[in-house]
Amino acid sequence: MSAKNHNVPEALLASLLADYKKPEDLIGENGLLKQLTKLLVEKALDAEMAAHLGHSKHEPVINAAGNARNGKSRKTLKGEFGELPIAVPRDRHGTFEPQLIPSTKPARPVSTTKSSRFTPGA
Repeated sequence: MSAKNHNVPEALLASLLADYKKPEDLIGENGLLKQLTKLLVEKALDAEMAAHLGHSKHEPVINAAGNARNGKSRKTLKGEFGELPIAVPRDRHGTFEPQLIPSTKPARPVSTTKSSRFTPGA
């Protein structure tokens, strides 16, 4: 798979960086990079949902199962940029599995000790 080069218009970059004065404005806790990451991730998840359902938001439901959007749930991404709360779309049937940010299943607790009291046949 080859990476696509996205040509970002110079005017857009100039607009985004119009208030830039110091590195924290770009990479700080509430910096532009974190804000853009949130917006881009949420927009991509919305696009994934549209592909999953076969229709865009506010369009008539066209899939045979009648599946539609059902709000959003919260998820926190953790990375080099710190924590980033995002809104992940849900569908009524619960079949949407985001590709960009896969769902995480809670791990089952694993016991490291064995008790013969609860071992079958003991």
